[in-house]
Amino acid sequence: MHRRQAIATIASPIAAAAASSLLPVRTASAAGLAHRLSGATGEPSAIARDEDYWAEVQRAFTQNRGLINLNNGGVSPAPLVVQDAMARHLTRANSVPPPIALWREAPAQREAIRAGLARAWGVDPEELAITRNTTESLHICQHGFDLSQGDEVLTSDQDYPRMLNAFHQRERRDGIKLVQIPLPVPMDDPAEVVRRFETAITPRTRMILCAHMINLTGQVLPVKELCALGEARGIPVIVDGAHAFAHMDFRLPDLGCRYYGTSLHKWLFAPHGTGLLYVRRNSIEGLWPLFAENPGQENDIRKFEEIGTHPAANFLAIAEALAFHEAIGQARKLARLRFLRDRWMHALRAHDRVRFNTNPGHAGGIANVAVEGLDPVELSSWLWRAHRLLVVGIAHESCPGLRVSPSVYTTLEEIDRFVELMERAMAHGIG
Repeated sequence: MHRRQAIATIASPIAAAAASSLLPVRTASAAGLAHRLSGATGEPSAIARDEDYWAEVQRAFTQNRGLINLNNGGVSPAPLVVQDAMARHLTRANSVPPPIALWREAPAQREAIRAGLARAWGVDPEELAITRNTTESLHICQHGFDLSQGDEVLTSDQDYPRMLNAFHQRERRDGIKLVQIPLPVPMDDPAEVVRRFETAITPRTRMILCAHMINLTGQVLPVKELCALGEARGIPVIVDGAHAFAHMDFRLPDLGCRYYGTSLHKWLFAPHGTGLLYVRRNSIEGLWPLFAENPGQENDIRKFEEIGTHPAANFLAIAEALAFHEAIGQARKLARLRFLRDRWMHALRAHDRVRFNTNPGHAGGIANVAVEGLDPVELSSWLWRAHRLLVVGIAHESCPGLRVSPSVYTTLEEIDRFVELMERAMAHGIG
């Protein structure tokens, strides 16, 4: 729906009443949960060790405890309050005529969610588009600039394959050149990362893509400095925030970026198939959308949301995910994720065969570990096949190892079980 049409619809008294009745509902149990979580007192580092507090968080999820999921960096389960909200919105869309639910009622709720996300990360609501995932958000940027034959785009050797595929397609279609710099493993000096990017810039460089958090290792890059580097040279910098958003403790203005794409179904615990694109307000007009915009939308962030008919329930349930996230608090969440990471890293550090591809001083809750003599892909397969423990086997030549990403619902027993199985694999093999 065109923005002016949406505003006109919401302005209608009947439509406004219907929209207000469908604003995100928080059940008594959901409200009680939020109250209990947000009411805890103490420093984040202390709450990170409070197992009674995190038992409350764990009960909010419907995770099957017969399986151990340490691949939350891929896609996270949503807490029950989010699942319930999504079901409620889906039922509504199929109970009244869908054109009413999807095109008259949903827009008002979507705007409330946009405003909530904007408040949480310190930006103007008119700078946030709600998308389906990081890939959609970043592809808008990667395909949204006019590039000519011989133009160069700069990124690293550790960027996500879908992002690299987008540039490879532009190489084939437009004759551009993709330049990839090697990143240090582990990353001990953020300034070295900036230096490598800066050295690779040429007069033909037209775009820089950098990950906020590397998906392979969990290493956090110096995004603020890289954005400043691009600004100083007039080169747009696109930030891949898939793993950092609602994981690391930051606000978008802190980064000084113009373009930031992320998924909400990772660390915000929103429904699967939800994402976010931030575009600084004065840069919206200069960026082409993936799907054609409506007349008059050149400066409207909603032009990036014109994907045709789609389910609204996924997007509307973001409201509960945001409330759950804020009830825990970003600083507490990050402290807990690091506490879980440090627990297994400290235990495995005592073994001579263990090598870490992640410097925890520049990371959140994700880390990459390798064991001499054990193939990481085979090891991850053994952990799942024989013990129903899920991690990711990384075969990348620069950082082969296991990517381990616990979440707020992960128990200490599950972390210790991972350590036990790793020690068993080192002692007895995985044959």
